[in-house]
Amino acid sequence: MCLRWKRSMTHGCQLYPVFCFSQAGGNQEHPGPLKISHNMKKQFLPVGKLPQVLLERLLQGCVTGDKQVLVGPSIGEDATVIEFGDKYLVAKTDPITFVSKDSGWYAVNINANDIATMGAVPRWFLVTVLLPEGKSTGEYVEQIFENISSACREFGISLCGGHTEITASLKRTIIVGQMLGEVSKEKLVLSSGAKKGDEILLTKGIAIEGTSIIAREKESYLKKRYKPATIERMKEFTKVPGISVLKEALLANSLLGIHAMHDPTEGGLSMGLYELAKASKVGLEVKEDKIRILPETLELCDEFKLNPLGLIASGSLLIATAPEATDKVEKLLKDNKIDVSVIGKVVEGRGVQLIKRGENGVEKGEKGRFPFFSQDEITKIAVGKMVSVPIFRGEK
Repeated sequence: MCLRWKRSMTHGCQLYPVFCFSQAGGNQEHPGPLKISHNMKKQFLPVGKLPQVLLERLLQGCVTGDKQVLVGPSIGEDATVIEFGDKYLVAKTDPITFVSKDSGWYAVNINANDIATMGAVPRWFLVTVLLPEGKSTGEYVEQIFENISSACREFGISLCGGHTEITASLKRTIIVGQMLGEVSKEKLVLSSGAKKGDEILLTKGIAIEGTSIIAREKESYLKKRYKPATIERMKEFTKVPGISVLKEALLANSLLGIHAMHDPTEGGLSMGLYELAKASKVGLEVKEDKIRILPETLELCDEFKLNPLGLIASGSLLIATAPEATDKVEKLLKDNKIDVSVIGKVVEGRGVQLIKRGENGVEKGEKGRFPFFSQDEITKIAVGKMVSVPIFRGEK
């Protein structure tokens, strides 16, 4: 797969990817139905999420007979749902492993996001903090807890328990959060609710979290190439445009016609789309020229030879709406200063198709499979592997 970029002449600083597929090099297209190979059973697994086929097999053994559990472990669903009186209790757990700065703040936000995408309000937070031996001072621990407390105060969440320890042989801090929320039964939203004919909306842009992580983790390197103000702006992508989707998820769910929501995280927009399609047992068609990528994200992906479609993407929200509800959702979000665009629609079939823009010998409207990433692009930096992906800037 090769990549080049074209600055949109009609959307100002909005930038879009243009893809051409080849048989060799880069991340391959989604391979379709997968089987657990002998090699997968015997070889060490790569950094990142478990291969989907392995995870799906493992989840098949996690069947509960508890009738109160309405939504159990499932690929594509953001949280579990439990019958709890006149409301549903929504529960989620998620770790922070790649970020060393503001980890506590991240932990609250990514767990709150998954609660919000189910239509629920995050209420209670528990956290386990594992600290590396010989690297953790009292001042450092205080900073983590201040970050956690600050994020909880911002969203009206109660920090109500957890565990903290210094752990031998640990290389970096690991924070595992668990968020509990509640939702009225008629307002529950599932990732599995997308229906044929629905339109797919994307908020803000893609790889927002990835942009901030790279700027923070590679700040010393970037200082040789970028102005301090540019680096600071990239680092602060956590706040502006922001990795929280709580506001937009709850705003959207205040309207009728919201059939599904999902926040792309590890594996980027690509994984988020494939998870949504799999959970709903539908196909998706996504328009190449509607995927928004911010200029700073483009710069870092160019610098480190990463594909933004597979870069960790907290801050984006995918919403599947009934066609008659789309305009109302767009207006409500834009009135609240949240960027949003329709990037595609739900169709019959399975998987995700990319509708191409029509240039460089490719006919407009031609379809191809959306790129699939077995690992998040951030791992190329996090584990010290920078694999070359050809990137051409094209027109400015």
